Formats: sequence, C-alpha cells, structure tokens
Amino acid sequence: METLEAIHTRRSIRKYTNRPVPRELVAELLRAAMSAPSAVNAQPWIFIVIDDRKLLDEIPTFSPYAGMCREAPLAILVCGDTTLEKAPGFWVQDCSAATQNLLLAAHDAGLGAVWTGIYPMKDRVEGFRKAFGLPEHVIPLAFVPLGYPDQKPGPQDRFNKTKIYHNKYGQRRE
Repeated sequence: METLEAIHTRRSIRKYTNRPVPRELVAELLRAAMSAPSAVNAQPWIFIVIDDRKLLDEIPTFSPYAGMCREAPLAILVCGDTTLEKAPGFWVQDCSAATQNLLLAAHDAGLGAVWTGIYPMKDRVEGFRKAFGLPEHVIPLAFVPLGYPDQKPGPQDRFNKTKIYHNKYGQRRE
C-alpha cells in the first residue's frame, strides 16, 4: 500500500473478528510507531500491549468510548514517560505521532484500529494509571484497540478548502 493510499483509506474500526493478531505483526506495528519523529529525538514513548481478556473487558468501565475493546483481540496503550523528555511538554506531540504511525501500519497490515483518547481527561488518565500500575511520570495518551476488521467503512474525502489560509489568517488565495 502506498503512503497516500494508506492515509486516505484508513478509517477508525470498532468491530473485530476473533482472529488473533500474531506477535510478529504486533512487533512490526510497534517498530512503525517507534519510527515516528520526536522532539530532540527523545522518543519518550512507552507502549503496553494488552491481550488479557479480563483487562480488555474492564477498560470501558473507566474509559467510556472504548467499548469496542470488548471485541478486540488486543489493544496498545501509548504513554509518555516524562523522565525521557529532552524538550519538556513535547511528549504529547511525540506520542501522537507514534500513535498515527501505529494506526497507519495496522491499516497497511490489513488490521483495523481506532484511537481512543485518554489525556488530558483526568478521570481516564487515573483509570488507566490504576489499571496498569503506571507511575506518576508515565502518562497515558492513547488507547488503540485493534484486530482483524469485521467492518469495512469506505474512504471519506475530508479535504475542506475553507480551512486553508495563505500567508495570514483569514486571507484566501483566489
């Protein structure tokens, strides 16, 4: 799959088959995630691969938009480790870039995935912190359920020229 095709056809998938995802494929997804750019090349990300059914079923009790993980064979929790930062505060951008790489790699591999947000919602941060024993310096950013898709939404053209300005805010190119 070409890069632009992956970008334009990737969709959030919330329904999965029960087919397990091979460990080797999970490693490839994480390799792609860790290839993301990061400020001062700090790479402050931490990933927790979750395939324990009991844990996956518990997550929607503290993360209200993660109900699809009850069907997913696994999920990846993307966290920022603030002790690894070289540019304070940039862990959010770094881990967001890693999450996008993860989503695109999953799509390219024939998997479906969805980014469910955690940070900066304090209740969700605390729920994940407690469930996964995260120390204070490790902050959960994104929770990504994934698996082989049991749905196939079509691509959407989201290009919107009204969101583009030239040289100054409010200035359009004719």
